[in-house]
Amino acid sequence: MNKNIKLAVAGAVLALSASANAGIIIPAGEWTVDINGNTNAYYINNTSKDSATIDGGLANTRGGGAAGDQASSINTGLLPSWLGVTGKTRQNDLDTEFTISFQPGASSRTSIGGGGDSEFRQAYLSFGDKSWGTILLGKNIGQFGRDAILSDMTLLGVGSQGIVGTAGGFTTTLGRIGIGYLYADFNGQMTYTTPNFGGFELTAGIDQPINTANASANSTDLLGPHKMPAYVGVARYSFSSDAVSGKIWLEGKGQKFYATTGSVSQDASVVGLGGNLSAGGATFTGYYYTGNGAGTTAWGRDGFATAGNSKRNSDGGYLQATYVLPTKTKAGISWGVSSLDRAGGETSANLVKSNEMSTVGLYHPLTKHLNLVGEYSRVTSENQTGLENKSDIVSVGGILFF
Repeated sequence: MNKNIKLAVAGAVLALSASANAGIIIPAGEWTVDINGNTNAYYINNTSKDSATIDGGLANTRGGGAAGDQASSINTGLLPSWLGVTGKTRQNDLDTEFTISFQPGASSRTSIGGGGDSEFRQAYLSFGDKSWGTILLGKNIGQFGRDAILSDMTLLGVGSQGIVGTAGGFTTTLGRIGIGYLYADFNGQMTYTTPNFGGFELTAGIDQPINTANASANSTDLLGPHKMPAYVGVARYSFSSDAVSGKIWLEGKGQKFYATTGSVSQDASVVGLGGNLSAGGATFTGYYYTGNGAGTTAWGRDGFATAGNSKRNSDGGYLQATYVLPTKTKAGISWGVSSLDRAGGETSANLVKSNEMSTVGLYHPLTKHLNLVGEYSRVTSENQTGLENKSDIVSVGGILFF
């Protein structure tokens, strides 16, 4: 199983008792080919509350947001259905690898020719040796926010889905993206990861710079030339003993955004701190981030205002606890929030102030590959004047790894 699916499964193990398994291994001359992935689908029922205008709110307001409005969909969860091909070989004292993957959507949008969105999230190569580290080149899951999303129990479920207000669905739901952490995304990148020194590992590199993608008309669109890359770094420390194991990580990211014309530019930065601790059948996770110009939900989204002092501060985090029951079912509960402040002097009333979600879930391994999932989530979005929208989201379905 390729490294990134292993990471996804490792995060999913926080919600399951099933262990990570290798994919379909095929020897091919000097190469070993691994075909791997998952398929999943969920029935999702959403009941929306209230009808406030909240630019960037993640609580659903289908049909104009009428109180009590309901909608259903069948869709993939936070982890997309996935088909990946990884090839590995060792030549000239180098471990060399490539991965290309495809993520098909599960929803049907229209009655004729309709289908969920599909994506290609990975296309990268890596090379290195355990004596000096690994270099990765290409498109892969981002480093900032990566440990937070892979530790999220809704990785195997739905969480906040925000799709039933459209004509069917998109490739995935949101899980806790934008309600506890910024989306790691899948970025073009060049990164270096050190060897593991007694549990300590450092990754540093550059990402393809991106434009802002705003939900509010009161946010500045910075769509100018990409003069400089984004910079990212993560320090991770893992530990284990007979009774306790865990991981701590510290991460940061920065980028200069540019206007389409002129010399206007804005710096954005964000730092995050998180950790996992497992003892017996219990696992606890905590995470916090704070940014300046980094925005909310996704990197750079609504990070800069059209008025006032321009930069908006943001922060958020989540707490999570899971426990393996005697039936091997993993029960979990989590709470998280992401907040966005107005810039100094800004008066935008409808800009999102916070997105908050509480989730309870049951994750049962029917076999070592097939898992049944049930979740309930309450999402609350608030704008800068205190008006709120609420969504109650119930989902049931299954996910199968191979």
